[in-house]
Amino acid sequence: MTTPLRILFLCTGNSCRSQMAEGWAHHLAGERVEAISAGIEAHGKNPRAIAVMAEAGVDISEQESTRLTPGMLDGLGLVVTVCGHADEHCPALPSGVRRVHWPLEDPARATGDDQQIMATFRASRDVIRDRVRSLIRELDGN
Repeated sequence: MTTPLRILFLCTGNSCRSQMAEGWAHHLAGERVEAISAGIEAHGKNPRAIAVMAEAGVDISEQESTRLTPGMLDGLGLVVTVCGHADEHCPALPSGVRRVHWPLEDPARATGDDQQIMATFRASRDVIRDRVRSLIRELDGN
């Protein structure tokens, strides 16, 4: 068995988008990738992100909201920045680490009543699922 590709999903606060991406990567790729997530800062996990992922059958409740450390960069094959702030503040990566940017809207900034906010979180969840699915297909050579 080959060593799984180690992927870091990087966001501003590691509370929504990067958490969902990590969860989808675990769910869709299984052991083919080693997915982790972190933030430029750590804001704690967003309960709405946990809820909408659970609706889709993906449990991210045990994932941690962590701040990026230099040690997390060791052994990475790919860094995916999921917001402009993370893209702008991403540290220099070790040689050979590929970096891609997904400019995703932050569902935590959604306004309106609870139904409208949850609809925004669901839409973000689905966009992130599709992007992770495409990434995995690319990595698998499909």
